[in-house]
Amino acid sequence: MPALLGLATIVVLLGAILSKRMSPLVALIIVPITASLIGGFGLSTSKFVVDGLKGLAPVVGMFVFAILYFGTITDAGTLDPIIDRILRAVGTKPPRIVMGTTLLALLVHLDGSGAVCFLVTIPAMLPLYERLNMDKRVLAAAVSMAAGINFLPWTGPMIRASASLHLPISALFNPLIPVQVIGMAFVFGMAWWLGRREEKRLGYLGVNGAVALPKRELTPEEQALRRPKNFWFNIVLTIVVLGTMVTMGEKIPPAIMFMVGLCIALMVNYPNVEMQRKRIDAHARAALLMAGILLAAGVFTGVMQGSGMLKAMAQTAIAFVPPAMAGHIPVVLGIASMPLSMLFDPDSFYFGVLPVIAEVASQLGVPAVHVGQAALLGQMTTGFPVSPLTPATFLVVGLCGIDLADHQKFTFPLLFGASIIMTIACVVLGVFPL
Repeated sequence: MPALLGLATIVVLLGAILSKRMSPLVALIIVPITASLIGGFGLSTSKFVVDGLKGLAPVVGMFVFAILYFGTITDAGTLDPIIDRILRAVGTKPPRIVMGTTLLALLVHLDGSGAVCFLVTIPAMLPLYERLNMDKRVLAAAVSMAAGINFLPWTGPMIRASASLHLPISALFNPLIPVQVIGMAFVFGMAWWLGRREEKRLGYLGVNGAVALPKRELTPEEQALRRPKNFWFNIVLTIVVLGTMVTMGEKIPPAIMFMVGLCIALMVNYPNVEMQRKRIDAHARAALLMAGILLAAGVFTGVMQGSGMLKAMAQTAIAFVPPAMAGHIPVVLGIASMPLSMLFDPDSFYFGVLPVIAEVASQLGVPAVHVGQAALLGQMTTGFPVSPLTPATFLVVGLCGIDLADHQKFTFPLLFGASIIMTIACVVLGVFPL
């Protein structure tokens, strides 16, 4: 009975989210609580909910303050000199342009927002692509690869995996750092190859100054927020915050580093109290929306675990998995995770599907952390820029002026290749022991 009820809960949850009959926040709260009451758990349901919420405070805190921190230093213009330098450096040679596009998108995506990455990078580079008559699908592919490979500790998939599996961010992310470096090398290699292909297609012989480089224009409101004199201070502060988080994540929770970093960034860049309030208000909506979803996910995982539904489902599923194949679960999931982005939105996968896979793997002797890492190699990381289930995909095609089908056909193999390369790297480097 618990296994059947758990399966029905997940099916209803996925159906409600994917059909858009409920928002993820509503579905993650209402569906599991209703299932628990139907299962006869009564007032124990409230205990399940509270238990699920208890472990999420550090994760929610990190995500909220990371968004506020990166939003503040971006408002201060920390990325402006870097963006302008890249635009000047790429010149008019297609390989350099595509690689510069990739680097720019990689840097802008440091705040973890795909939408911001695309809104900054594509308008900055599009005029150059148009003036050289370069294929705009290449621009879309370059920014998609850069954003997809950049699964940092404060990005949505990493936060969701940590919350759904109740694992520290550092346990998931730190072993994947060399894997991500290999993925980045693959992405830049593909960017160079795409640029060379464009160079040959265009019969490029040199432009000799005939094409003007694009110039970024800031609105008066953006200009008023810029603090160019604080550029090096903000860079050093960011390095300290991120470096401490990666090297001392076990001793100093990332949430504390972003809290302190945000306070310092606000006091230095915007000493006026009213301006500090406005900067927080400007980015609070995005932070609170994700915080609400994460807390709702705590309700779902708390009920599923506390009621025993998750364990019962896993025990039932074990009968269908040959013991000899158990060790290959992370590898199989790592390869399949990117295409699964076309079927599941991040909330339904990480909060509905991943816990079940992790529980099955755990009972077969495979640590849940490996399952979480496998999912992060593609599920709404490399997969999100081509998934029809994410608004960012439509932002890419809209800004580039291309069709969704053309973007998916052109970019999907590149993103899938990055996911496969990283999965192989996990095996070679021993992240996934076989």
